[in-house]
Amino acid sequence: MTDHPITPPPELVQQWVGLLPQGSMKAFTVAAQWGADQELEACCEWLMYENDRQGLRAACRPKPLTVKEQAIAVLEDAGVSAAHYNILLRGLEQLND
Repeated sequence: MTDHPITPPPELVQQWVGLLPQGSMKAFTVAAQWGADQELEACCEWLMYENDRQGLRAACRPKPLTVKEQAIAVLEDAGVSAAHYNILLRGLEQLND
């Protein structure tokens, strides 16, 4: 290994090696995610304003849509009449996320 800031510590590498017998895909996925997270945080350190950092994190690690948001998106594509759309939209907006 090189002495690069994105190089995982030996303890973390051993943890990933421990995942290999259970399923190498999981170990590789966890390792790749760790590396991507390290790179994102290194990029955020270069940004001057916290709002910019939060924006970069949000753009690079978007949260999945809630079921409510998915339902509203489906409704928008459904092609229903305006009256039905408004009734369904009001009902969906009253649901908790």
